Amino acid sequence: MACAASPSPLPARRRSTTAAVPACHYYPPSSRLPRRSWLLSGNAPGARLRAEASKADPVEESLAAAPAPNAPSEPLPRPHTSTWNWKGYNIRYQYAGTSGPALVLIHGFGANSDHWRKNILVLAMPNRVYAIDLIGYGYSDKPNPREFEESFYTFETWGEQLNTFCAEVVKTDAFFICNSIGGLVGLQAAVTEPQTCKGIVLLDISLRMLHISKQPWYGKPFIRSFQKLLRNTVVGKLFFNSVATPESVKNILSQCYHDTSAVTDELVQFILQPGLDPGAVDVFLEFICYSRGPLPEDLLPMVKCPVLVAWGEKDPWEPVELGRAYGSFDAVEDFIVLPNVGHCPQDEAPQLVNPLVESFVKLHS
Repeated sequence: MACAASPSPLPARRRSTTAAVPACHYYPPSSRLPRRSWLLSGNAPGARLRAEASKADPVEESLAAAPAPNAPSEPLPRPHTSTWNWKGYNIRYQYAGTSGPALVLIHGFGANSDHWRKNILVLAMPNRVYAIDLIGYGYSDKPNPREFEESFYTFETWGEQLNTFCAEVVKTDAFFICNSIGGLVGLQAAVTEPQTCKGIVLLDISLRMLHISKQPWYGKPFIRSFQKLLRNTVVGKLFFNSVATPESVKNILSQCYHDTSAVTDELVQFILQPGLDPGAVDVFLEFICYSRGPLPEDLLPMVKCPVLVAWGEKDPWEPVELGRAYGSFDAVEDFIVLPNVGHCPQDEAPQLVNPLVESFVKLHS
């Protein structure tokens, strides 16, 4: 079904950068120029990435930097795990690092902080790193959405949770490192309390293509009827039961990962296990029926902190061709294409994402 929408508020496109492996680094400019002057000077991240990428053949560089997918490796030690009480609900989070800038890692739909297991300890070497389970996901509490008069599982709720977490647990401002719908959570939090956020890295942010404003007028009544069917009949629970199996989770992940060797049994269990908790089905159905609320193009113009957008070149859910326009907002310093990577680059290609995040944080600290 074609999607007709109102005229796009997206600004004119800037050029994007396709990062060579492993040249995903930000480099600080030689002097602190205003951001626009810096972009024009040739010292901007994209210009430096292009310059470095030209120095070596990307394939040779990749082979030299990354082990073969099946090479044996020692398992990483686990970060610390703790529980924080927010509004009477238990929120699980993981943390590592004792000094340096604070980073908060925010997962996507159906995931949890374990989706950052390849990033937490690496990023914690020069930083303090926290990965949070948003309320309703992972091992955080999952209150029944029907117990609230107004919608509970919204980006406003999660944005408030994130800002309060920074105030009560992190106790400083922080960088938000976000994947998929976590990107909207980070943007919402940054817009609500600008003083809390020092910068945002958006990894394949959800474009919310099922948002009601992106549907044709003739499709909107059908969408509302389908949402009521899922919420109020046994159909919704049957649908959830069909996807909440190891086989289905593996198939779904194999669709959104370009390198399917990264879809391990361990990853499947990390995603599936907390989704079997009591209350998970109600959260799942509530969110897939959430077709209102903010879009990235609503929030980005209001963000005051620097933003880096990185996108998996092979993302089948949020195509990079649509994502490129988001590199043109004033707050966005660069749009970087991650070659041969799908929707979850932090897990599929941590060798690209970790240096990119480290360099961005170093630049703005």
